[in-house]
Amino acid sequence: MTAALEAARRVADAVLYEGYLLYPYRASAAKNRVRWQFGVLVPPAYSSTGEPSATLTECLLEAPGDAALDVRLRFLHVTCRRVERAGSRGHRPVPRLEAGGRTYLTYDQTTEREIRFAPRLSELDEAGQTVEVHVAGDRTYEPIVDGDGARVGRVVSVHEPIDAVVRIGAERLPGPYGLVRLRVAVGNTSSWDRPGAPREHALRRSLVAAHLLLAVTHAAFVSLLDPPEWAAAAARLCRNEHTWPVLVGEPGRRDAVLSSPIILYDYPSIAPESPGDLFDATEIDELLTLRALTLTEEEAREARATDPRAAEILDRAAELPPEVLERLHGAIRGLGDVGPPSVPWWDPGADGTVSPDTDSVLVAGRKVARGSRVRLHPGHRRADAHDMFLAGRTALVEGVFLDVDGVRHLAVTLEDDEGADLQRAQGRFLYFAPDEVEPIDEGSRP
Repeated sequence: MTAALEAARRVADAVLYEGYLLYPYRASAAKNRVRWQFGVLVPPAYSSTGEPSATLTECLLEAPGDAALDVRLRFLHVTCRRVERAGSRGHRPVPRLEAGGRTYLTYDQTTEREIRFAPRLSELDEAGQTVEVHVAGDRTYEPIVDGDGARVGRVVSVHEPIDAVVRIGAERLPGPYGLVRLRVAVGNTSSWDRPGAPREHALRRSLVAAHLLLAVTHAAFVSLLDPPEWAAAAARLCRNEHTWPVLVGEPGRRDAVLSSPIILYDYPSIAPESPGDLFDATEIDELLTLRALTLTEEEAREARATDPRAAEILDRAAELPPEVLERLHGAIRGLGDVGPPSVPWWDPGADGTVSPDTDSVLVAGRKVARGSRVRLHPGHRRADAHDMFLAGRTALVEGVFLDVDGVRHLAVTLEDDEGADLQRAQGRFLYFAPDEVEPIDEGSRP
């Protein structure tokens, strides 16, 4: 069971730090002033932002008998990190302090928390088990000294206490398949009596990037995204609030689920070429790595002072070997049975069953093909104001084209357009659906 969760942990860690710190990794950057975008469970009495205080995860287990569960609640606990300058009257908070060749910034950081529960399926019923979670607060001090070793300030790091509750229940569903609906509800129960305080203060008593890792032995999870036909009805009845459970681990295995605040597919994975996290799960590693190398010396200095993880990103970018950087440019995961690359996929000649020069369509019971004359009647679904100038004009069909969705279009040139020959030579046509044209007899020349 532990092996199943460890295989999923890298993806779970990417979820844990999604949006934690974004390029250019500096505290002063606008995008890094409003933080913790995903999976925030605020104290229930704090409602200024409309963020939830609880989540509900429901998933299906194929468990004919008893089974052992491994449930792990993971979240970030905000660390209030304050820089204080020493003076004759004690210490006073400052946004920034330079000392001993280093920069110290007042900027919140974070600590990982993981709470584990290991119930057996036979111990659970629909009412479930309730487990109280209490994370104690603490305060630490780090001295700041100058080049001569004299104390000129300190860094004060504070964790405020967090209280939460986890309710785990199971309901065996009727039928021959041994299906069990597993339910895990997580709620922040921390007290809050500061209604006018800003969001950053409430975050210090919140579960940030909260998610669940679930593993099972002697049973198997059922995909909610692509359930088998016999479990589809039960999958549709599962309720998931502010979370998204997907299968994780080695594709094909069904012993682990990640219930994520971010929408994912089953078996999400980190690209093997990625040398490390950049705190953006939709990241382009090559671009962000190259951008990190463009930071000025002053910008890099501030980024390093912002967070140790930012310093790690800059160090990794600077030390990345050329051959590793080259791998970030792209990768081919596999090749199917492809033909010779002499004709690009978008060229009509790539598909021998399609011939714009000879294909035809029926319009009002008449065959329309290359060389046919039509009158244009742009449909109501079109939104181009230019169409009003085309309504009622006559045109010559230059070809019948089939798009990637299997829809046919008529390529035309206007009969009274003096530049029609040039457009024909360049392949610059106007396109209309078959129901937007009216066939014209050959003898009715304008």
